[in-house]
Amino acid sequence: MATLIIPTPLRKFTNGNAVFEASASNVNELLNALSTANEGIKKHLFDDAGELRSFIRVYVGDEDINELDGVNTKINDRDEVIIIPAIAGGSK
Repeated sequence: MATLIIPTPLRKFTNGNAVFEASASNVNELLNALSTANEGIKKHLFDDAGELRSFIRVYVGDEDINELDGVNTKINDRDEVIIIPAIAGGSK
């Protein structure tokens, strides 16, 4: 099973779990499995059109999926997938 690392801000939707494991052949299947298993998280990952939100970054290992095949990036059972939400704010 592929391992998905959940960032702290999204753990309130996973009962505090930092890790999710599921069998999936690509990133999209893994994120959808996470959404199915954890009600309420989907709207934080995907927009109304079903596209991954622009401020969410996903890495397979140390590779940004935007540099690969996006959500269609293939994964295997040994892969570690990491969700990184954008961090904004601050002052001058």
